[in-house]
This record gives sequence, structure tokens and C-alpha cells, in this order.
Amino acid sequence: MSHALLPSAAALADRTPPERNRVVDLLRAVAIMVVVLGHWLMAAVYVDREGGLHRGDLLDLAAWTHPLTWVLQVMPVFFLVGGYANALSWRSARRRAQPYGGWLRSRLRRLVLPVLPLMVFWAVLAPAAHALGADPDLLRIASRASLVPTWFLAAYVVVVAVAPLTLLAWERAGWWAVAGGLALGGLVDYVSVSRDLLAVGFLNYVVVWSTVHMLGYAWLDGRLASAGRRLALVVLGLGVLWLLTVHGPYAVSMVGVSTDEIDNAYPTRVTQGFLGLLQAGVVLSLEPLLRRLVARRRVWVATGLVNGRIMSIYLWHLTMLGVLVAGSLALDGLGLHRLPDTAGWWATRPLYFGVLALLTAGAVALVGRFETPAADPRPAPAAWRPVLAVLGVCGGLGALAALGIARDGAILWYLPLVPIAACLVGGVVRLPGSLGRHAADPAR
Repeated sequence: MSHALLPSAAALADRTPPERNRVVDLLRAVAIMVVVLGHWLMAAVYVDREGGLHRGDLLDLAAWTHPLTWVLQVMPVFFLVGGYANALSWRSARRRAQPYGGWLRSRLRRLVLPVLPLMVFWAVLAPAAHALGADPDLLRIASRASLVPTWFLAAYVVVVAVAPLTLLAWERAGWWAVAGGLALGGLVDYVSVSRDLLAVGFLNYVVVWSTVHMLGYAWLDGRLASAGRRLALVVLGLGVLWLLTVHGPYAVSMVGVSTDEIDNAYPTRVTQGFLGLLQAGVVLSLEPLLRRLVARRRVWVATGLVNGRIMSIYLWHLTMLGVLVAGSLALDGLGLHRLPDTAGWWATRPLYFGVLALLTAGAVALVGRFETPAADPRPAPAAWRPVLAVLGVCGGLGALAALGIARDGAILWYLPLVPIAACLVGGVVRLPGSLGRHAADPAR
């Protein structure tokens, strides 16, 4: 990461207002590290003696890892802390009478602008590599593997866009809104699975994750302050997950495994909602301990350092895995010959993680500035413009995650341009000459 970022993080740490809930930031930072290490570990790529590249997914190779995904699949934690932060943000906007369009554009500038360099990277790399003789199928596999993180970003952006509605539902119905969300998620699953309608299941990207998002509202509002309620979340989440997976039709793994009849992650299933209850109950039960931990200056500075570049870390860590694999193949598979889940393979994981960390840090140093865009002095846009940006960005990212950059031997060079165009048309990107003489956007 940039050397300038460390003193900046330290300075921000020293200026932290006392009322800030530092646990929110700590959970976000720890969760992203778990995601990154988990992705690098589960990919389990290796090169055989003939120089062939294989992706030996660790979840497929080692069934003992499946229960571990109840801990390592930490996407519910992101939606929990996102709910806390987005409720604070929207309520602040309501008090200041800031229009929805201005609020949403502000949120998108922080969330979506960091993805644009990644889109440019693939829009340039794929056609250039193909022109140099790269196999389109290899480019498809590499791009799909590298762009897996974009599915979460797409889901999260949609959940943020509807946050004012779900916050209103929470404020009026309380826990009935959460119960209703879980029930609706179960209904979506029933229709999707019983009728073999996979597309219907994608509704749960919004239904289930918005429900977990509401747990963040409950945390903010003090509705989960008591140890009894936090324990109740653990018992309910664990109990229902046990029934649905061990005694029901759902897989134990919360991350997709090729042999599972019902994939809990693609599309999102209601099991992720109950995993959210379980994880929220656990991390909130640890909140007093976490408060003491993050009160230490070194921990808080490290937390700020990760949060300051969290989107860049998330978006680039798998692309850097692709860079590592490409470099290894150019050197006859150097470092990637060991078969996954063997003693030698496990022994080399620290070195493997270290090299990937250095590569990712280099990428983040180059593109991280997109996470701190300049203040936006433009007046609030009509609501349809940032909503259009949401639809275009999520549609483009979803297509890339599903198809990759190539299909049937052809390079889909235009797919990475869809999110870029959506940001331009939706006004998320501030074009030269659009500054005007307006006061700084209060949402920034």
C-alpha cells in the first residue's frame, strides 16, 4: 500500500470522535481479511507435470472444510455493519433534508468508483492477450475467477439503494420486518427449488441480504443491546441452520460446492439469512471485548488503514491471484506443483499468502486513490440518475461474474464498459467542467 496512507490513517485515528462505534470498523476490516485469505486458500490452483493448470477447489477436495464455512463465509457480517452505517447515513440525510438522489450518488461514489480501474484493466487486458494468442477459454476462466468479488458488490449496491425503504420498514414494524424478510426468503427458495426456477432464486440477493442489513439497524437502535437478545440470535440462527442443512435439503457448506444439489451462495438462499442471525449474535456478544481491543491505538490505526482501502483490496485480490498464476506458468509452474490438501501444499501456504499480499498491496497502491474521491459540489441529481447507475453497474458486474470476459471463443470486450458507461450516464463520475459554483456536497 502507499507509504502516504499510513500517516494518513494514524492522523485519522487520532481525530476519531469519541462517539464513533469503532467495533463497526473493526468487524469490517477483519471480515475483508477473512474473505481475502479464504478466497486465496479455497482456489487451490496447481500445475501438473505436463504444465496443465488446474483449479482444485479445496471445498471439493476436503469435505471437512464445509462446516468451517459457517465461520469463514462472512458476507453476513458485511451486511450487518453496512446496515449500521447506512442507517446512520440516511438518517443524517433526512435530518438535513438531503434528497435521495444526492444521498445515493454519494454512496455510489465511495462504493462504485473503485471498481472502474478494474473494469479498464480487463477491457484492455483481454483483447490484448487474445491478440497475442491467449486461449479465449483460459481468459474466460481467469476473468470469472478474478471477478467473483463483483457479485457481492452488485448485491450490496442494490441493498444500499433500497436501504431507505428497508429502514422505514424496520422503524415501523421492528422485528416483524426481519421475520417477514426471512419468511419471504424461504418462499422464494421454495418456488425456485420446487419448480426448478433458478432465476427466481436470485430475488434473494435482495430479500435475504436486505434482511441481514436490518440487523444492523437493530444494532444501531439498541434493540440488540442485551446479552439475552444476542444469545437468542445465536440459538435461533444455529438451530434453524442445523435443521435446514443437517436434516433438511440444503448443503452444509455456505459457499458453493460443485456436488451440492442446492447451492447456498449462488443464488443466495435463506440459509444465509439464518447464518446472518448466528454471526450477528456471536460478534455482538463479543462487542465488549472488541471495544477494548480496538481502543488500542495500534489496532485502531491498522483498522483505519484497511478500511481506507477496503474496496480496492476486495476487488483486486483475486486478479492478483491470476497475475501470480500467469507468472508461475511463464516459469514452468514454479511454486504451484504441489497437489492441494497435502502436507507440502499446506506447508507452503504462508509463502503463497505473502507473495499474494505483496502483489495486492502493489495494486492497491496504484488504484487506491479512487476510494477517496474529491468532494462533489454538484447539486443533488434527480433520483432516476443514480438508480440508473445502480441498474447498469449491477447488470454489468453480474454479467461479468457469470460469463467472464469471453464466450464461445469470442472476447466480450464491451462488458467491462457497461459499469463505466452506467457511472457516466448516472452522474456518479464527475466530468470535467461539471463543478460549477456549488457548495460542497454535504453528504461527503
